[in-house]
Amino acid sequence: MSVRLNLFAPEFRANPYPFFAELRRQPGLAQVDPLGFWAVSRYADVLHVLKNPQLFSSTGHRAPAEPEWLGRSSPFADSMVMVDPPQHTRLRSLVNRAFGPTALGRMEPRIRAYAQQAARELPLGRPVDFVESFALRVPAAVIGELLGLDPSLHSRFKRWADDINNTSSTPPDAHEWRAQIRSTYAEMEQYLKEVIAERRRSPREDMVSDLLASRVEGEALTDAELMGFLFLLLIAGLETTVHLLGHSALVLAERPEVFARLRADRSLIPRFVEEVLRYEPVAQTILRLTTAETELSGVRLPAGSHVMLLLGSACHDEAQFPNSDRFDLDRQGQQTMPFGYGIHFCLGAPLARLEARLALEALLDRCGGLVRDAAPVQWHASIVVRGPTVLPLTVLPG
Repeated sequence: MSVRLNLFAPEFRANPYPFFAELRRQPGLAQVDPLGFWAVSRYADVLHVLKNPQLFSSTGHRAPAEPEWLGRSSPFADSMVMVDPPQHTRLRSLVNRAFGPTALGRMEPRIRAYAQQAARELPLGRPVDFVESFALRVPAAVIGELLGLDPSLHSRFKRWADDINNTSSTPPDAHEWRAQIRSTYAEMEQYLKEVIAERRRSPREDMVSDLLASRVEGEALTDAELMGFLFLLLIAGLETTVHLLGHSALVLAERPEVFARLRADRSLIPRFVEEVLRYEPVAQTILRLTTAETELSGVRLPAGSHVMLLLGSACHDEAQFPNSDRFDLDRQGQQTMPFGYGIHFCLGAPLARLEARLALEALLDRCGGLVRDAAPVQWHASIVVRGPTVLPLTVLPG
């Protein structure tokens, strides 16, 4: 690569995988624009960083999450993804039960009902935006129910998620965009403060009430930690499943033979979801900060170096996944990392997989195929996540 890769370049946003392949072919590490971070592109190197949190600190997230132009602290700075042990261990212990098998088992009938309703109302035989018409509806309903939020707010969730995820992805001259992001932070925080205050007065059977009551060795979440977790769950919980369903629909539209196999054998759906997560991982980058001088892939990194783990590249590494650029429904055995690895492995991964399985079952019951429309797919502008924001498809009758 003769010039440094710019993560804001339109051609990179449209299809980053050829650029990732070029990075993996280079010796050592490469720096990428606009932030100048060291890009870690090979599977083995990404895994090494994730296995050594004492050397590669999660506080690497904080600077991009709190740029100077934001003019305020970000609730994400107090969330689990941006802290190290022992604070991380305490926070994870407090929220871990919310995503256990018992909790998911209770939710499964409700998720299935949401998915079936969204599928029934999906227009057939004419072009629709699949993201707005289906992929967004299921996770918005699930997150709204988990937190006990007003259903009238579901339409705002995606705007909130997009704006917060784009905090680290706005070009310097995007003044109106930055003003909108600042407004979104204020809007979200004000609304969630009202929710927390109301649950303190009148607890319900929802996660906010559970978190307020949770204790580890007699210690509760602070207000800042609680706000950080609610920001994290609302944004990450929504984005992960919306983009997973969008990627799934795009794969099925481009591979009608895969659609036919799934429709004939629903037991293949979990395997399909895993290959979609590898082929098009929603989480594309993870940031870390070196706590001491270290060497990675032959490059000496001083203490305080920012490294950017390219999960999208690691999941396409030929050394780990033969024929890595081919979608293979029968692929088995290789360890993937679409939800991270180690102490920061995504707590919501089981919920995202459950939502995706139930949504795909409902979709396969409803329709006989998906066809790409002539209009272009529009992609998320964030460098943190990847997924279609507008996906024009025609849903064929079953």
